[in-house]
Amino acid sequence: MKRRDFIAGLGGAAATWPLVARAQQPPSGRTYRIGTISLAIGPSTPDEGFRQGLQNLGYREGHNVVLISRWAAGDQGRLHGFVEELLSLKVDVIVSGTTEAILAVRRINQAIPIVMTTIADPMGSGLIESLARPGGNTTGMTQFSNDLAAKRVEILRELVPTIRRVAVLAYWPHPPTVQLFREVEDAARTLGLEFQLLKAGSFDAIENAFETLTRDRAEGVIVQSNAVWNRQLRQIVDLANKRRLSAIHDSADFPRAGGLISYGPDRYDLARRAATYVDKIFKGAKPSELPVEQPVKFELVINLKTAKALGLTVPPTLLARADEVIE
Repeated sequence: MKRRDFIAGLGGAAATWPLVARAQQPPSGRTYRIGTISLAIGPSTPDEGFRQGLQNLGYREGHNVVLISRWAAGDQGRLHGFVEELLSLKVDVIVSGTTEAILAVRRINQAIPIVMTTIADPMGSGLIESLARPGGNTTGMTQFSNDLAAKRVEILRELVPTIRRVAVLAYWPHPPTVQLFREVEDAARTLGLEFQLLKAGSFDAIENAFETLTRDRAEGVIVQSNAVWNRQLRQIVDLANKRRLSAIHDSADFPRAGGLISYGPDRYDLARRAATYVDKIFKGAKPSELPVEQPVKFELVINLKTAKALGLTVPPTLLARADEVIE
């Protein structure tokens, strides 16, 4: 049940055409080449959002823009070769929602414009100097929002009022992990909860981490989203559910795969908005002078079937706030 789909249906097609009509037309006279690179296994929700954003701005694939996409399927060793390939194809800009991919680009070429779509911690990862003045060759969208970690802890507490111990399970090689640990720890302490952090760099380590969570009697766990783990999302869901852990994720893909709940930025919207940066760069803007924007739309998705299987009663107040309830 998607509440936003229902609301969108009320407006129908008429709700979307003014956006296209008002959009400035792209520069004429040439075809632009956009390279996209990711650790994902293939096209995902942000890819769809970015393409929609380009269409809203008047860009048409095969007409005035060409998209050249490369997916490393979780293998960071492939990023260097993909970057060299895209640069050899003379792309005008590189677009990515993967921190490791952008770092790989910058190691090879510090001049080509880079637009971020769904980067978690661009400052902490060294991609930009500040949100207002990014500097260098990188700008775009960030998933970072000051209270997101606290919100996830609060949602777990609301869903499981008796919770006393919360853990965060994160991919240790991922640059934003340090910031995630700090934010969750601060939020847990504010709510008077015990806190535990677990680092994992491989799927075997994830299995061991869940064994540790069970042994230490953790009652809730925040699972970090990253392109390496996302290809094994179903296995992570199964581990959490088998051990009867209340798990929250930042991507709606988690509850849609059978996980309990997610709360995070609307990645489709972030990537759609990232297209405006590409448009501005094509019109002559410098990435260093384009402020990085934060999310404005967030998604709360609850898998009611999983909640019932875990013996949880979802409070009506939480259900009322959900953007999607999976039954």
